[in-house]
Amino acid sequence: MSHELVARLLKGEPRAIARSISMVEDGTEGSPDLMKGVFPKTGNAVVIGITGSPGAGKSSLVDKLALFYRKRGDKIGIIAVDPSSPFSGGAILGDRIRMQTLGLDPNVFIRSMATRGKLGGLARATVDAVAILDAAGYDKVIVETVGVGQDEVEIVKTADVSVVVLVPGMGDDIQAIKAGIMEIGDVFVINKADREGVIRAEKELEALLSLAHRNDFWDPPIVKTVATESKGIEDLAGAIESFYEYQSTGEKGLERRRSIAKWRLMELLQERLIRDMLSNNGTAEMLEDLALEVAEKRQDPYSAIESLLAKS
Repeated sequence: MSHELVARLLKGEPRAIARSISMVEDGTEGSPDLMKGVFPKTGNAVVIGITGSPGAGKSSLVDKLALFYRKRGDKIGIIAVDPSSPFSGGAILGDRIRMQTLGLDPNVFIRSMATRGKLGGLARATVDAVAILDAAGYDKVIVETVGVGQDEVEIVKTADVSVVVLVPGMGDDIQAIKAGIMEIGDVFVINKADREGVIRAEKELEALLSLAHRNDFWDPPIVKTVATESKGIEDLAGAIESFYEYQSTGEKGLERRRSIAKWRLMELLQERLIRDMLSNNGTAEMLEDLALEVAEKRQDPYSAIESLLAKS
């Protein structure tokens, strides 16, 4: 079944793409075979991760960037990652402007990813979904994360180009350091640049970036945009292209790809080991019993884990 699905996916059939993403998101039995078929066909798309605090105008920015790329003739995949939402699919995106402008375009594929309480990370499922869109022939895959938590940082780190969006007057710069996203930004955007305080925000950001040390010696540009008016979008696309070209040559790009590959292997290993362990007879039940003991303070978590490992 997965061979037929992969064949349809590689032809770019939207239904096959959607079904494949659902498989990796749910962690169904056939998903490893599916991804084995997909992997050799990846490596052609430019993956752009866009993150930043809620309220920074990321959605508008993604819309306008996608429209800009479409006018240049690119096929665009958009993945919106919302760890806080129990829903997936159109529910999160339904009220968004992009559904009117981009949703009807056959060369744009939009998908929302959310944690569903299943075993396995949202980050792993999202990276697999990006690989699926890459193999299906999309030129640009934009991954938009709703927040700046650990999951989102992991996801953005796996992009070819990481864009961090800030706005003037919200203290985002300080929050950005706390969330550890200063060091993952390849391009910084000050959106809503028609607001008061944009020059101050830019100066603060420049000061913070001067303290950051990057192994690849890239100097992240700061782009000012007003996404709602499509201002600065071309500059942003140019900055994204500059970094992509910079890191795709020589050892710098290889080192980045190697660290991403290692992270992916660790994610998959962790998931597989936990799943295999819980499928052993009685282990899942033992976990429930131990959870109750820890909740009632009859046992500490470390001893409980030792008991689980001793059983397996």
